[in-house]
Parts: sequence; structure tokens; C-alpha cells
Amino acid sequence: MRKTIREQIDANKRGSFLLVCVMLLIVTGLGACIVGIWHPKIWFYGAGGAFGVGCIVALIARSTGPKMILGISGAREATVEEDRMLRNVVEEMAIAGGMPMPKVYVIDDSAPNAFATGTSPQNGIVCITSGLLSKLNRDELQGVMAHELSHIRNYDIRYMTMVTILAGMIALLADFLSSQLRWGFWGGSRRSNNNNNDDSSLGPVFLILGIVLAIFAPLAGWMLELAVSRKREFLADASAAEMTRYPEGLVSALQKISNDPDPLEAANRATQHMYIVNPLQLLKERDDLMSTHPSTQARINALRGMEPYYEKERKFGQV
Repeated sequence: MRKTIREQIDANKRGSFLLVCVMLLIVTGLGACIVGIWHPKIWFYGAGGAFGVGCIVALIARSTGPKMILGISGAREATVEEDRMLRNVVEEMAIAGGMPMPKVYVIDDSAPNAFATGTSPQNGIVCITSGLLSKLNRDELQGVMAHELSHIRNYDIRYMTMVTILAGMIALLADFLSSQLRWGFWGGSRRSNNNNNDDSSLGPVFLILGIVLAIFAPLAGWMLELAVSRKREFLADASAAEMTRYPEGLVSALQKISNDPDPLEAANRATQHMYIVNPLQLLKERDDLMSTHPSTQARINALRGMEPYYEKERKFGQV
């Protein structure tokens, strides 16, 4: 049986919480190996310390992440006078989605794109480029704003911010573990074990586990980050179509954004996954596991598959 939007949102929240737990588990394992290679008897200090730091980092990312992202992107708050149509469209979509009016920010850049941030619908933020405002018509702008508001309503951004920060922490710990392993192979762990005869059996265990984590932990963190992002884009597209009852508006917007030749100067690897279309992958659009987003064509196909349903509603005057 096909899930409703609400059921998909609930499943998404559960899956997101599980992914954050898995990433914290990887961080804990890295900490245990870093300490265990040198002092196997006190490996649990490394595990506990890494887990604690990971939780603190996740909480900090949850509370201050939106401000950091806006600062990195060079966004400014939109004024009522200069961006009246934009604010009207956002307000319309907020009412349609049954959520509070989010704050509106603008990036002065000719490339059309948009993202959302915040930690909950009560303090949500939508951010668009000036190029999006000038190049899209009202129907297309409604589709994009509905998509971004869906990310906020679905609590996507809260988890994506934490997952992104934790993935960076995993990469840093894995690099540090790799340097520890090089010293371990040169005899560091053996010297430690000679002073702790009762731990001699644990030294090789931590060396082997450390090698596995140093190789696969960064890849696992990256893949978990991509998995969260890709699934959420399809769900946000479906939620946007539900809000507007006009999937073709978002379809047209995705086509314009993907085909626009202007590069987005504000984009970087830390924020690329947040945009409605990844600005760093526009020149190599593809649909594989290494992409932060599904291909635009795959998203368009999914949206057009919903069009007959909403067309039937409009035909019988139900919307």
C-alpha cells in the first residue's frame, strides 16, 4: 500500500533519528580506537569522550547552524518593500501548509536557486537568490517556496544540519586515527602493551578495528548524509505538489534552475546539499549514489506522475 504524505513524514523522522544515532555510534567507535591503540585498558574513556563531544556538536549545530549557514551564504533579510511579491508568495504557501510564516532571506546572485533552514516550523527560514526572483514566474515561485516550506514542515533541516556537522566530525576523527595507526604500526601500541601485560590481547583488536574504521568511517558518514538528502528531496517535491495542487509549476522551476548557465558564487561543499538543485552538480546532472540530489529528470518524472490526480481535482472543482 502506498504511504500518505503524513506517513512518509513520520517514517522520515524515525529514519533521520536512526541515522543520527548511527553516526554517533561511528564517532564513538573512532574515539575508542584512537585511545585503545595506545592504551587498551582505558579505551572506554575515548569512547565516552567522543560520544559526549558528538552530542555537544550535534546540539550546537541544531541551535546555531541556521545562522552559520546564512552567514556562509552571504544572505540578507528581505524587506517588505523590495520583495513584496516574494513575501506574499511565501505567506500564501505557509497558509496552505498550515504553518507559521517563516523569515525570508535573499542572496544577491543572478543564479536561480533556493534553500531552507531553521530548526522547526516556528523559526523556519527560506532563502532565495535574486536570480530566482527575477527569472521565475509566480506559479514557478510558488512551487519552489512550497518545496522549501515542506523541508521546514517535515523537520528536514534540523536533521540535515546535525548530520552534516557529524559527517565532518567523522572525517576529522578518521584522519586523526589514520595518523595514530601509522605510529601504531611502528611500535607505539606494542610499547604500550609491554607496560600493560593484561591488555596485550586488546592491542591487535584495536589496530584491526582502527584500520577498518579509518577506511570505511568517512565513506559511511558521507553515504548516510547523501541518503538523507536524496530521500528528502522526493518527499519535499511531493509535499509541494500537495500544497500548490499544481505540480507543473515546480516542474517548470526545476527545469529553469537546472538549465540556467549562471554559476552560484555563494555555494560551497558545506551547503550544496541544502539547495533545491545542487549548484555544484548542474554541469554533471546524473542520478547515482554519489549525488546529493536525485537527478532533475527523475524528480520531474515523479512530479508529472502526480499531475493527473491534481488535474482531476481541478476538473471537478475540488480545489
